[in-house]
Amino acid sequence: MGTEKMFLPALPLVLGFLLDCIVGDPYSVPHPIRAIGDLIGALEKKVRRSFRDLRAGGTLLALGVIAVSAAVPGAVLWICYRVNTWLGIGVETVMCCYMLAAKCLKDESMKVCRAAAAGDTEGARKAVSMIVGRDTQVLDREGIIRAAVETVAENTSDGVTAPMMYMGLFGAVGGFVYKAVNTMDSMIGYKDEKYADIGRFAARLDDVLNFVPSRATAVLMAASAGLMRGFDGKNALRIWRRDRRKHASPNSAQTESACAGALHLRLAGDAQYFGRLCKKPFIGDDDRPIEPEDIRRANRLMYVSSVMMLLICTAVRTGLGALWTVIR
Repeated sequence: MGTEKMFLPALPLVLGFLLDCIVGDPYSVPHPIRAIGDLIGALEKKVRRSFRDLRAGGTLLALGVIAVSAAVPGAVLWICYRVNTWLGIGVETVMCCYMLAAKCLKDESMKVCRAAAAGDTEGARKAVSMIVGRDTQVLDREGIIRAAVETVAENTSDGVTAPMMYMGLFGAVGGFVYKAVNTMDSMIGYKDEKYADIGRFAARLDDVLNFVPSRATAVLMAASAGLMRGFDGKNALRIWRRDRRKHASPNSAQTESACAGALHLRLAGDAQYFGRLCKKPFIGDDDRPIEPEDIRRANRLMYVSSVMMLLICTAVRTGLGALWTVIR
């Protein structure tokens, strides 16, 4: 295998990340994640009509969504690579780009930053309502900024490094499977009466798939903070070790705690969802007041951590590609 060909398996992931950084998600173009969401919605209705045991139905729903999410891109890529290697690389690059959300996360969170910095609290409230699930009408200016920072921190893993890790292992198909599970969790993975049974399997599977990526990303955040001026890598690691379990989800506090430590902020705390107050512990120390610029800092931390993960995944993908060539 030529040296230049060794890097071909990793090329779609690298180019996909660069494409996402430059272009992001074009809102006017159909997105595969929306199609997966439509499939989940349709199957949910069918399961509720057809199954008395919603746990069993929810398990079949999840397995069906995963099967379709793997089979469709897998078939498309198989055909494209059979026609021409560079056609396959081009199509897989676009697929990888669709699975990543770095630019979208930055763009949407920076709307909050700019509005808050300009003193437009209502504008910031409207912007943050687009990226968080909590009730935003009860948030003050600091609460709005904090919510945006938390969203960037948590979605560094969910939206960027976790799908990147699975694409590093399994190509674009791995990214589709991860995002399908992640989308199911966001749509039906709630613990309330309506979704506790039908979404149980999807929620547990999402916890499993995010277990390693969330922790790896938190460590990369601490490493990134150690390289950048104005960030505290040692404190990021300290707060991560101390506060990483302060969340109902086994994974959500991992990156939030690392980000809180890197920025010397206190995040999390009580939040209101659908009119109900949810008691949550604080993450991090209240070393200084939060400010709009912290949203920009959180995005910088997200990008540097993502590049670190990209380098690791590129090495893994290259090695797996070389191994596969030898075995074949």
